Amino acid sequence: LSVHKIDLVLADSPMSPSLNIRAYNHPLGESGLSFYSTKKMARKYTRDFPYSLDGAPMLMPTATSALRRVLEQWFERHNLNPVIVAEFEDRALMKAFGEANTGIFTTPTAVEDDVISKYGVSVIGRTDEIKERFYAITAERKIKHPAISAITEAARTELLSYS
Repeated sequence: LSVHKIDLVLADSPMSPSLNIRAYNHPLGESGLSFYSTKKMARKYTRDFPYSLDGAPMLMPTATSALRRVLEQWFERHNLNPVIVAEFEDRALMKAFGEANTGIFTTPTAVEDDVISKYGVSVIGRTDEIKERFYAITAERKIKHPAISAITEAARTELLSYS
């Protein structure tokens, strides 16, 4: 963005003001969180969600992730102690491990259909107690570029149905 090689970054967190880059965060919306596993594993964990997650094998974001902290607080609120079998920086890699029956993983409910079709997994359960937020980061304070405008409006419309 700062050298004008790209016009838009889609992100799950706003750009930090400490980066000293002239860019603007445009909120797009938010989505609840869905929990997934293979169909075989889902048979065991779908019933009595979220309490079925107690002792369940979980694939988690790394400890430095904001989502990790929120998930841990949510587990604590519900008195759940899942077994963390792996931690990931890369969410695509986490989904691939989930697809391989390694454990349960999460993604925003807004992308649920894509995750199910791409990875062949099942939804164990959903929560709106945890929200993931999405941002368009641009060099423009007000979005004027027609392609960026179309992308951000489509994202807002789609995410509105999951808020």
